[in-house]
Amino acid sequence: MSFGPEVKAAIVRELEQGERARNAGNEAQARVCARRAVGIALRAFWDEDASYTLSVIPLLQRLQETKSLPQSLRNVAEHFLMRVTPEFRLPVDVDLLAEARWLVEELERLKSAEAANENQTD
Repeated sequence: MSFGPEVKAAIVRELEQGERARNAGNEAQARVCARRAVGIALRAFWDEDASYTLSVIPLLQRLQETKSLPQSLRNVAEHFLMRVTPEFRLPVDVDLLAEARWLVEELERLKSAEAANENQTD
């Protein structure tokens, strides 16, 4: 089972809003949108209601601490948890919108694989 249409639409809206913010020169807002898109995907991945937590930070920390997930996902989670410098920039050169797209795709792929495995054991 992959993410439902409502989840996908919400993710796309956030990523598109992030691109618009970036194009307008507002990289800080682009980062916020990227994090929100990832939060939507993580809630869907763990089948959690959006009311469980409004902040994406605990979800990213959970991702980072889940040893059963690929290291590559846990590494990317670290980028979303980084604090900006006093100049409001990330301390590393990463594109959070691109990483959000990748992370969303990987989470959806893992969710689909998990559902396929459950169906085979039924």
